[in-house]
Amino acid sequence: MVEQEGDARQALRTKQTGADVEMAVVPPPKPEFGPLSAHEMGGGKFQFRKVFVPAHRYTPIKEHWMEIYTPIFEQMKIDIRMNLKARKVELKTRKDTPDAGALQKCADFVHAFILGFDIQDAIALLRLDDLYVESFEIKDVKTLKGEHLSRAIGRLSGKAGKTKFAIENSTRTRVVIADTRIHILGSFANIRVARDALCSLILGSPAGKVYSKLRTVSSRLAEKF
Repeated sequence: MVEQEGDARQALRTKQTGADVEMAVVPPPKPEFGPLSAHEMGGGKFQFRKVFVPAHRYTPIKEHWMEIYTPIFEQMKIDIRMNLKARKVELKTRKDTPDAGALQKCADFVHAFILGFDIQDAIALLRLDDLYVESFEIKDVKTLKGEHLSRAIGRLSGKAGKTKFAIENSTRTRVVIADTRIHILGSFANIRVARDALCSLILGSPAGKVYSKLRTVSSRLAEKF
């Protein structure tokens, strides 16, 4: 009897020691942290952007307001309103804004429309990351006055816009000629090609020579892609 009791106590001690070892080996559960939202990444503060609207773009922005408002508010989750007193389009992030860069994309989209690009072209700024708008003036390339300036603008457009459309289609960009200012929408490499073609026209190159150069450069770009 005494021996049996001793064996039972020894077995109980062994079990307790094994249980203690098992309890010591099991690591504590790792904490799980969810991803931060764009609002939390900004320190929990709302961010703002304001885009000035010149007087001559009031009517177009009024006519196309719902086409501008819908993708910004519903898809990008950004609040937007038109401040008539300050003459600015105001943009603000929300708590459910999914992307930290959404606010700047929306500001670029509105700015592109104000510069004169079509809604269908400007909305690509919301959907693609590598699109930019570059602006320059004719006087930055060459100082022209009077009829010389008028002829340079005519060379850029061509008859019924033929030259401008040819540059747009071959370089996959969009070009807006607003008096002496030129705005180009596209990727970095394509903007450079379009800008070079436009600068050649401003400097006096005939359209035929620019077309042949564009064919060569655009075929190189196609090979890259």
